[in-house]
Amino acid sequence: MIAKYRLLALDMDGTLLNDEQLITPETAKWIQKAKNAGVYVCLSTGRAFRSALPYAEQLGLLTPMVTVNGSEVWRAPNQLYRRSLMDPQLVTKMHDMALEYGIWFWAYSLNEVHKQDNWDGDVKNREWLKFGYSTEDDDIRHKVLMRLQDMGGLEVTNSSPYNLEINPLGVNKASGIKSVCKLLGINMSQVVAVGDSLNDLAVIQKAGLGVAMGNAQKTVKQEADVVVASNNEDGIAEVIQKYILSDAKISGDSVTVR
Repeated sequence: MIAKYRLLALDMDGTLLNDEQLITPETAKWIQKAKNAGVYVCLSTGRAFRSALPYAEQLGLLTPMVTVNGSEVWRAPNQLYRRSLMDPQLVTKMHDMALEYGIWFWAYSLNEVHKQDNWDGDVKNREWLKFGYSTEDDDIRHKVLMRLQDMGGLEVTNSSPYNLEINPLGVNKASGIKSVCKLLGINMSQVVAVGDSLNDLAVIQKAGLGVAMGNAQKTVKQEADVVVASNNEDGIAEVIQKYILSDAKISGDSVTVR
């Protein structure tokens, strides 16, 4: 029989990876068990493809990937399925705002990450995927958020309580995972989505089972169907054991779904 849930969509930082940026042996073991049971495992991350790929390779994943918060969907590693670009004029406005408030910023173009130390001002001749800000000043961060919302045409989330991540409007991990479902011939009710930050919120709300890590932000925990252990306590292994393979007979390293 086929498992009730066919796709496990995993955020990376704060979810799949512990605080040392590692996939623990226990988590890797249970991901392999899920794969053996016929469950697709998909990385769904705010990271750029090049930063996510080594972890996909470590896990032996040949399945679709969602990167840059949904701005890119990959049919398989190195096989691009779709890409959503940001209006360069909006990138210029967001850069100007970073300078105005004197806060750290970054921006993803197709080929590199641009920050204060390598910003050359050439916005027009690049294709842009995402912009971000980081500041521990709550007041400034709130002012920036309000101005971003007034600009329109933007999807604003975060990957930590201290940053803001901006994609084109309508581009998020939920839209990315919907594309993955289309590629795999399944639907969102068959997806388990796991995350810890606001950039995971849309897909957690849309998935068949939305899971928040124990270290997740409060809003994510409130919106999730279940909360599991933290990223430092093998929360992903718990997800697979309790909610994906709970109807499976497990013997050694093999899994048979009843």
